[in-house]
Amino acid sequence: MAQFIKIYPDKPNEAAIAKVVKVLQDGGLVIYPTDTVYGLGCDITNTKALERIAKIKGVKLDKANFSFICHDLSNISDYVRQIDTATFKILKRALPGPYTFILPGNNNLPKEFKKKTTVGIRVPNNSIALEIVKLLGNPIVSTSIHDDDDVIEYTTDPELIFEKWQNLVDLVIDGGYGDNVGSTIIDLSGEEPTVIREGKGSLDIL
Repeated sequence: MAQFIKIYPDKPNEAAIAKVVKVLQDGGLVIYPTDTVYGLGCDITNTKALERIAKIKGVKLDKANFSFICHDLSNISDYVRQIDTATFKILKRALPGPYTFILPGNNNLPKEFKKKTTVGIRVPNNSIALEIVKLLGNPIVSTSIHDDDDVIEYTTDPELIFEKWQNLVDLVIDGGYGDNVGSTIIDLSGEEPTVIREGKGSLDIL
């Protein structure tokens, strides 16, 4: 059964963040808050954990469209090809924030994602998520936790999330109520920005 820990977003407790990071380093799966919906994540460098997430989502790992949660823009450059000034300006305006940007991947992508030409990058405006990634030292691979009920689509109450996921994951963070609107997804890998999904993030950044 998963651990359930409370972390306050306005001042994340260092010991609690360290506990989450230890779970990730040991190959565990963690449900954590973002600036949009709650996410399911694992350490990007752990193959077994990546396979567990793919299995839960019912997808093949090499076909999965997971996002990389990064700490900041310099973190992003580890995994994406050199980006032009116009793209950089969009990222600078939007991040941290409720966006997923699809960017051309580089050769540093973990072997599980080598076949991919693009990668989805997030820098959420949520101190809990950012502190976890900062202490871990590399991104976490993430996917949002959908509800089986189409009407709700996303579960926002951490206690209900724990009830449903406690036997599938290793730790659930209660970081307060989540949002029920996903991130805005924008593809920046082509000539022009393409909006894939309009979510919480405003399109004024383009």
